[in-house]
Amino acid sequence: MRVGGEPREVIDGDVIEEIIEAVTECDDLGRPVVILGEGSNVVCGDDVGDLTVIHIVTRGMVIETHAEHATVIAAAGEDWDHFVTFCAESGASAMAPLSGIPGSVGATPIQNVGAYGVEVAAFIDGVHVWDRSERVARWLTREDCAFGYRTSVFKEHPDRYVILEVRFVLPASGEVVIEHEQLVQALGVTVGSRVPGTQVRELVLALRRSKGMVVDPADPDSISVGSFFVNPTLGDADVARLPAECPRFPAGPGRTKVSAAWLIENAGITRGFTLGTPARVSTKHVLALTNGGGASAADVLTLARHVRATVLDRWSVELQPEPRLIGMSLTG
Repeated sequence: MRVGGEPREVIDGDVIEEIIEAVTECDDLGRPVVILGEGSNVVCGDDVGDLTVIHIVTRGMVIETHAEHATVIAAAGEDWDHFVTFCAESGASAMAPLSGIPGSVGATPIQNVGAYGVEVAAFIDGVHVWDRSERVARWLTREDCAFGYRTSVFKEHPDRYVILEVRFVLPASGEVVIEHEQLVQALGVTVGSRVPGTQVRELVLALRRSKGMVVDPADPDSISVGSFFVNPTLGDADVARLPAECPRFPAGPGRTKVSAAWLIENAGITRGFTLGTPARVSTKHVLALTNGGGASAADVLTLARHVRATVLDRWSVELQPEPRLIGMSLTG
């Protein structure tokens, strides 16, 4: 978002052993440290104090293709969209609906990144981590990762694990099974249809661009962290208080996920809304908060709090942030 204060130090880590050494040194000295990939899902406060940033820039992807599946191990610092393209070009296109998402491979398990009916957890077989508590490098299984909607053990315990590599298992197919209604309609197919991955990728990139969700220097709406709020998951009683037209999706026994964008827009927050600062709601999508040029982290925080309070007052639903907030809090 191009906001936030200057850290004490930024260390680029392009070798796993050097990353572990740098993290361990900071831990031994009691220095606050943040592990950062491309920073596309992080918002830092204007004053981050004595913070050390360890910037993960490792590279490398190895794929083994079998008759029915492909196993891919990717370094945490690899660009996510580059990785998705690499898999597709290697004959494994299942992650095409996740095309165009900014960030690094190592960041995707943290949020359990998802789009158009696909979550990365469906393909993650293991995550290689440095455990700062146990001071050991080890592989976590998918079950260890405790994936949920936009969450994981990494998000719940942000200061424990440093993600080093991620192992994926994908169907060995150049086609994608289409389940999401927006893709079904745009492609003119039925649910469950198989569509070439290249076609799905082109469509997804076009859809994301239309919402300002692909990084584009010429598009001010893309100066954001994508969706700022997650779709809330509510109990039956809370859902019953919402109008029938509010989009909703099953989320397990007695739980329903509802559209944060609908709640925001129908609480009176419009596209392009601003409180008079350069921080504003995207002109394309009310879920995104953007930096119109020269905004401070305080400007973004004030706007986010206003949106959250407006939705709470109108719908009695408290929105939660999707990006990681460092040196700032919506509840402060």
